[in-house]
Amino acid sequence: MRVALTIAGSDSSGGAGIQADLKTFQALGVFGMSAVTAVTVQNTQKVYDIQEIRPKIVHDQIACLFDDIEIHAVKIGMVSGIELIQAIAKALKSVNPPAVVLDPVMISKSGYHLLKQDAKDALIRYLFPLAEVVTPNIYEAQAITGHDIHNTDDMKTAAVDILNLGAKKVVVKGGHLGKDQATDILYDGREFNKLQSRRVDTKNTHGTGCTFSSAIAANIALGKPFFEAVTLAKAYITGAIEHALSIGKGHGPTHHFFDIYAKAGLI
Repeated sequence: MRVALTIAGSDSSGGAGIQADLKTFQALGVFGMSAVTAVTVQNTQKVYDIQEIRPKIVHDQIACLFDDIEIHAVKIGMVSGIELIQAIAKALKSVNPPAVVLDPVMISKSGYHLLKQDAKDALIRYLFPLAEVVTPNIYEAQAITGHDIHNTDDMKTAAVDILNLGAKKVVVKGGHLGKDQATDILYDGREFNKLQSRRVDTKNTHGTGCTFSSAIAANIALGKPFFEAVTLAKAYITGAIEHALSIGKGHGPTHHFFDIYAKAGLI
């Protein structure tokens, strides 16, 4: 059994964060483990508050897992403060980790700042050099590079800039461009690849970023090369959005087990 570790915050509504990550790992045939960085107070409508876990506890969660278990991929999600970022970097540097997929989660759909303003530079300094893949959306890529993004050429420029900050490979997610097609730009330092899918008309998109990055990590854990891993993850998240669940009064979650439910005749 292949194993993946998510280092991320807990979403009490179950649609994003470590809950989405673990569901994604399991759906794709990978055993999932977690190191919790924060507990959030949130539902489908809003993030109300965040309580960070002590950095030493986060560090020790990671270290003890690597001390015992062979891990084939790591996904990093919400890390809100400088000390947490440093603790994660210290833990990963001490264990010679496998491929790391870093999702630079910055702002929730409701506008809550999940990454403290003074922590952005620390994220770049300490975690980008450890990342095999960084997966920003348009807004995150703009915040990281300081440049506006209006089209796929701008996305390519942002991907190059982000790779120059220390990442080995980049996926700039273009879902927020608002076009008929959801377009992602992939860059491995040598060539670009463009992935497109039909935009699904639904408000139920809670946790899409977490799910997509976790699917990339799961496919890497299964031994897939970069472009294939992201292509498979794109197909998975598209299906999860197409079968999204109308749960709650706000943005419902994607359906992480849509394929299993379909095979069982439940959808």
